[in-house]
Amino acid sequence: MRKSLWSVVVFVLAVLVALGAAARAEEGMWTFDNVPLKELMKKYHFKPTQEWLDHLRLSSVRINDGGSASFISPDGLLLTNHHVARGQLQKNSTAEHDYIKNGFYAATEADEMKSPDLEINVLVGMENVTDRVQGAAKGINNASDALKARDAEIAKITRESKDKTGYRSDVVSFYSGGEYWLYQYKVYTDVRIVFAPEEEAAFFGGDPDNFTFPRFDTDMAIFRVYENGKPIHSTNYLKWSPKGAAPGELVFVSGHPGATEREDTLAQLMVQRDVITPNVIEYLSRRIDAAQQFAQQGPEQARLVNTLIFGLQNSLKVYLGRRDALADKAIIEKKTAEENDFKARIAANPEWQKEYGDAWDTIAKAEETLRPMVKARIFERTDSRLMGLALTLVQYAAEIKKPDAERLPQFHDANLEGLKFQLASPAPVSPALEKLYMTTALNLAVEKLGKSDEYVAAVLDGDDVPAAVNKLVDGTKMGDPAFRKSLMDGGEAAIASSTDPMIVAARRLDPVVRETTKKMNDTVGAVLTPAGEKLGKARFLAYGHDAYPDATFTLRLSYGTVGGMEYFNGRDKEPLQVGYPYNGTIAPPFTTFYGLYDHAASFGNRFPFKLTEKQQAARTSLDLSTPLNFVSTNDIIGGNSGSPVVNQNGELVGLIFDGNIESLAGDFVYDGTKNRAVAVHSAGMMEALRKIYHADKLADEIEGKQ
Repeated sequence: MRKSLWSVVVFVLAVLVALGAAARAEEGMWTFDNVPLKELMKKYHFKPTQEWLDHLRLSSVRINDGGSASFISPDGLLLTNHHVARGQLQKNSTAEHDYIKNGFYAATEADEMKSPDLEINVLVGMENVTDRVQGAAKGINNASDALKARDAEIAKITRESKDKTGYRSDVVSFYSGGEYWLYQYKVYTDVRIVFAPEEEAAFFGGDPDNFTFPRFDTDMAIFRVYENGKPIHSTNYLKWSPKGAAPGELVFVSGHPGATEREDTLAQLMVQRDVITPNVIEYLSRRIDAAQQFAQQGPEQARLVNTLIFGLQNSLKVYLGRRDALADKAIIEKKTAEENDFKARIAANPEWQKEYGDAWDTIAKAEETLRPMVKARIFERTDSRLMGLALTLVQYAAEIKKPDAERLPQFHDANLEGLKFQLASPAPVSPALEKLYMTTALNLAVEKLGKSDEYVAAVLDGDDVPAAVNKLVDGTKMGDPAFRKSLMDGGEAAIASSTDPMIVAARRLDPVVRETTKKMNDTVGAVLTPAGEKLGKARFLAYGHDAYPDATFTLRLSYGTVGGMEYFNGRDKEPLQVGYPYNGTIAPPFTTFYGLYDHAASFGNRFPFKLTEKQQAARTSLDLSTPLNFVSTNDIIGGNSGSPVVNQNGELVGLIFDGNIESLAGDFVYDGTKNRAVAVHSAGMMEALRKIYHADKLADEIEGKQ
C-alpha cells in the first residue's frame, strides 16, 4: 500500500474514533438490594420494577463448582456455558464415550445424564446483619479474640437461618467488611445433562482466541434440574428472545462474578504485583507443562487431562492479564489518584480522620507481614482430590464434636449438608491423574520451599517424591465413596485407627494446616478485618451508598449496551455500529455464522480453528447471517461465565462466556472504552440447536412451542 493511501486510511479511522460518541462507562457489579435505579432512569429512561428484579434474581443460578446459569423453561431447563459444564461432562466420560469431545444430547428425559456432584444455588432471601456481626467484636481489644467473636456470631446467624428456613445460609462480607449480609439459597443437587456441543464448536479458536473478540463459539450447555425425582416446575424462568440482542440496546447481566480487588489499597495491590501474581504464574505454568507432557503419552492420557489443561491455560491467561495490568503505569496512577481522593475526603473531617485515618497504614503493615508467607501459601499443596478428601475427613471428625461457633468455618452446621454431598460424590478418580497432580505439586514445593518445610515433610514422611506419591495413591481406598462414608460415620475412632495411607498422611498434615491457618488469622486476618471494616464505613461517609462492593461470587446485576460505541463515518446520516476500537481498527458488535466458516477456511480448517463434522454438514441449511457472538459494555469478571444477558423485557438475548483481553484488568479497574463482555447470541444458539444438532424438541421447549 502506498504511503499516501495508508495515511488516508489512518486519518479516516482517527476521524471515526474522534467523532464517535464516548462509550458510556457502565461500571458496576451491583447487589440486588442496591441497583442504581436513578442512574438507569437518567441514562436509559428505564427503571426496572421490584417484580422485574425479583423474577430475574429467582431465575438466576449459581453453579457451585464455578460459574453461573439461568432457568429457561418452566420445567427446569438450565442454560450455562459448555466450559462451565465440562467438569461434569468429564466425570461422566469414559474412553468409549467422550462427551467433551463428541458432545451430548438427550432426546428424552429418560436419556438425561445425572451429574455426579453438582450443586446449584438460587438466591431466595437477603438480610442485612451488619450490626450483629460488627457488634459482636465491640469492646474486645485483642484483634485475634475480636475476629473469633465475629466468626462465632456469623456461625450463629447461619445456624439460626438454616434451622428456621432449611435453606443454605451464608454470611457475606461487602465493602471490605463495611456491611455483612445473610444470603439464603435454595439448593438443588439432582442436576442432569441435557445438551452440550462438541468441544471444538464450544471452544472454536482454542487458547489463541480465548479472551479475544471477534469470536465464533457455541459455548453453551443445558442441564435440567430435578427435585424428588421429577423436573422442577416454576414460573421463574427467562423467556427466550428469538431476535436476541440488537446494536446499542440496553442489556443486563445477572450472574456471580468471582472476585475483584477494586477496593484494595495500594499496599495490597503491590503485594499482588510483587509476590502473589508472579508465584501463581510460575505455579500454573509448571502444571501446564507437566499436563501437556502427560497428554503426549496417548489418546486416553490426553482425554483424561484435557479439562485440566483447559482450566489451567484459562487461569494463566487471567494472571498474565493481572500482571500486565499491575505493570501498567496508567492503571497504577488511576488507583493512586482514587486512594488519594479517598484519604483527602476523610482527612477533611477531623472526626472521620480520628476514627478511620489510620486504616491505610494498618493495612500496609499487615501486608508487609503477609509478604514472606505468600510463597508457602501458594506452593504448600498436593493438588490431589483424594488427599483433599482425606484431610476433610480427618478435620470433620475433630470439628464435629466442638460447639458450632468454635469450628473451622467449613464445618459449621449450616455448611454440613453441602460438605457431605461432596464427600459422597461417586465421580471416578483416576490414579494416573492423582499421581500426575501430586508429583508436579510436590516437586515444585520441594524446589521452592525445601524438603524441611513442615507441610512438605508431613506429606513425604521421609520418602522422596516418587516413592511417597506411589505409596499414597496405590495404597489408598479414598476413591471409594462407601469407604469415605464409613470413615465419616465412624468418627474419630475410625480416623484414628485407619491405616489407609492417605488418612495417615492427612493426620500428619492436619496440625500443620491448622497452625498455618491460625498464624495467618492471628497476624494478618485479625488485622485486615477490622481495618477493612473501617475503610468500608469510611467509604460510605465519603461517597455514600452509590457504589458497588467488590465481587464475592454472589449474585450481581450489571448493565451495559450492545457494541458500546457509535461511530459516524462523516458521510452517512446513520451511525456505523461497532463494538470498540481494537488492534488499530474497529470491532463489530456481532459475529455471524458467515464469519465462523470464513475463519475456519482462513486457517485451513485445522485445529483449533477446525469445524466439526456437524458444522460442516449443516452449512447449506444455516442462515449464515445469523448473529453468533456479540460484545457489550457490561462489567463482568470470572464467575460470570454462564450468566444470562437479558433485555428490558427480561427476555434472554444472550449468554456470557468470556471477556476481551482488555477486560483482564477488570480485577482492578473498569474502562468502558475498552472492556467488553463477550456472549453467545440467543438467535445463534437457536440456529445451532435446530440446524446443526437437530434438537428440535429441546428448541421447542425453550421457545415455549410445546
